Amino acid sequence: MPETTHYEFQAEVRQLLDILSHSLYTHRDVFIRELISNAADALDKVRFNSVKGEEMCDAALDFEIKIDLDEKEKTFTITDTGIGMTHQELIDNLGTIARSGTSEFVKQLAADDKNVNLIGRFGVGFYSVFMAAEKVDVTTKAAAPDEPAWIWTSDGTGTFDIAEGPKDQKRGTSIKVTLRDNADEFAQKWKVQSIIEKYSNFVPFPIKLNGEQVNKVTAIWREPKSNVSKEQYNEFYKFIAHQSDDALSWMHFSADAPIQFHSLLFVPKTNMEFFGIESPDEGINLFVRRVLIDAHDKEILPNYLRFIRGVLESDDLPLNISRETLQDNPYMIKIKNTVVGKLLSYLNDLAKKEPETFKEFWKNHGRIVKEGYNDFSNKDKVAALFHFNSSKGKDKTELVSLDAYIDRMPTDQEEIYYISGPDRKTIENNPALEIFKAKDIEVLYCYDPIDEFALPGLFNYKEKNIVSADQVDLKKLEKIPNKEADDKKSTKKTTKKDEKDLDKLARRLKDILGDKVEDVKLSDRLVNSPAVLVSQGMSSQMEKMMHIYTPDKPPKPKLMEINKTHPLILNLLTIYKKDAKDHMLETAAYNLFNSAALLDGTIVDPQLMATTIQSMISETLDLYTKETDVVEDQPSE
Repeated sequence: MPETTHYEFQAEVRQLLDILSHSLYTHRDVFIRELISNAADALDKVRFNSVKGEEMCDAALDFEIKIDLDEKEKTFTITDTGIGMTHQELIDNLGTIARSGTSEFVKQLAADDKNVNLIGRFGVGFYSVFMAAEKVDVTTKAAAPDEPAWIWTSDGTGTFDIAEGPKDQKRGTSIKVTLRDNADEFAQKWKVQSIIEKYSNFVPFPIKLNGEQVNKVTAIWREPKSNVSKEQYNEFYKFIAHQSDDALSWMHFSADAPIQFHSLLFVPKTNMEFFGIESPDEGINLFVRRVLIDAHDKEILPNYLRFIRGVLESDDLPLNISRETLQDNPYMIKIKNTVVGKLLSYLNDLAKKEPETFKEFWKNHGRIVKEGYNDFSNKDKVAALFHFNSSKGKDKTELVSLDAYIDRMPTDQEEIYYISGPDRKTIENNPALEIFKAKDIEVLYCYDPIDEFALPGLFNYKEKNIVSADQVDLKKLEKIPNKEADDKKSTKKTTKKDEKDLDKLARRLKDILGDKVEDVKLSDRLVNSPAVLVSQGMSSQMEKMMHIYTPDKPPKPKLMEINKTHPLILNLLTIYKKDAKDHMLETAAYNLFNSAALLDGTIVDPQLMATTIQSMISETLDLYTKETDVVEDQPSE
């Protein structure tokens, strides 16, 4: 056997190894991922050569990766039956980290190791082993016939030795890592198994740890959909999403352009955010060549789809030098756009083909999806998912999409109308809805605070502006006729003289209420209620929300509209005509305002409201008592 030959690593290798070992990687357990990935690459190469019919030694060997641990000796050994290396390949692959430009390479790493896009040009993954290794012995035999085995040895301090290996060495490579004292955890089975399951569980070759296969879960996202059963999908979902229940639904697809990738995305049944629990598992599992790069990649899907779980993999995505993050690459942007577009289309198809499943999806995840109202590149697809309860719904569980709403709009209706409130009963008692009920116009009911941002944020949908019912331009409703039933009810009419007197009453009410209201005007929207408060510039619900964020800022006075045909208003008109300064008129004005504010949910001073109600009750009782006294004082016949 020839004597051991002593070599030095190429230029500035000590500085380079120091950077690789201590600065480049976030977690040193990735050295196991790197060694497994290299072993898998070696197996891929020998399998490819076998398919091509090339002659190679030890043809009967199984394609596998074996890891053996010795806690007592503090060693970690990984063995593959792959392509192996010749003497020159050992020098080229393990002795030369950068085959050219080493000096420039080191300068770039030292300057900013986060922005070096060099993987593929420099094989540096192997050297991550020196984060944990005191010494490394590599025994290898190339697949080509008659090639001898070789042993490469180094402690990572700048030199390495190569000697001829055993005559009976089988094809492949065995790497024995003698661990540092502070890295002996990597000789413990539970630790290594957890690392394999995290990073390398889907490597396409068996990984045996102390004789027991670890990677038993199949990468089903690479399989044709026809080959995967419902049970397999659900088992995979439970594994990848760390869930105990089945998935609600899933989307499985592959794409070839502009870059080939595979994706399997799941919709969970439950949403833990509703319980105030932030999930630590948000994000998609990103794989490159079946090796996990990021278990929680939050860049693939936008934030409004953060509840989605699953995997995305491509063999062609470029990695940075540490193999922990992707390089900046235009293909990744195109992949993201493709995945988001496909997923939104899938969810819209789910609404049409499986309405009950979609209903459960919307109940659990709809609030989050609404956050996508400002994704203008996918605006129509996002908006098509929006479903709401409405005035035409039988109860609060019946939902309507924006498309269905538009389909059943009257011919003359130009806009989509919505109104917000805490619940269906409160909304239906809102006086702002009376004109819509009279004209049989459907109004979407919005119960979630985000609706006040989502619907106005869309601006329009399919060329229909989206408008709050309490902000509607009443002129746009004039050409829509009232329902026949309401026409029969609306027999009370006012003359021009009455309207002039009512205008005077409105001005008097404004004088009484002062800065509590912006103005008092006759209403064209009211049918059954005597008065309503109308916000200027934003919906009433949005004003309430803004007040929550700025509680010290007094709310802006609203416009009070009065119903010119309502008996209460007509009675006030009678009092006004007799005596415009009647005290009863003043008390009634405050009560009218307070009742409107109560329906609007904007009572500012409940004590004042109680005082005015008590005052009116007292005056009414006084009047009743006087009338009774007059009757009793009359002489009997």
